[in-house]
Amino acid sequence: MKVVVLAGPESSGKSWLAAQLQAHFGGVLVGEYVRYFIEQNPRDTCLADIPTIARGQLDWEDQARARQPELLILDTHLLSNILWSQTLFGDCPDWLEPQLLSRHYDLHLLLSPDDVEWTQDGQRCQPLLAERQAFFNASRQWLEQHQQPLQILTGDWKTRQQQAFAAVQGLLA
Repeated sequence: MKVVVLAGPESSGKSWLAAQLQAHFGGVLVGEYVRYFIEQNPRDTCLADIPTIARGQLDWEDQARARQPELLILDTHLLSNILWSQTLFGDCPDWLEPQLLSRHYDLHLLLSPDDVEWTQDGQRCQPLLAERQAFFNASRQWLEQHQQPLQILTGDWKTRQQQAFAAVQGLLA
């Protein structure tokens, strides 16, 4: 089983690209639990919600891993929970990072916020490019610091798709 994670700031194309990868390569796609959580709990999210959100994401990931697909595509993983918790609340549950580091991921596709427009969807909160760039930089720093396999995707939507397809093709070869 090869596990690909889409990472990076909001509105950089993670969900769209995850769906494109699944349509092209097959496999199992795991969405963002936080979106489900927000839909089920229409209120401001707080620090106390982070463990529930993180456990929900892990449960979805574990259910998909149990199916042993050739390709597992994760629209996000705990890094997003860690960075959003730090960004929004200035704190993060201590167990998230060790839990993230205990798992194996074959490739992180880190999407840059450059060259694509931010789109409001009712859940996003970083319309400024500088905010999204800071999230991207924090993601990149964490992935590099922890020596995680990483490829940065840039450019317009078509270019990102081409880069992602080539990266996943190489992983599966």
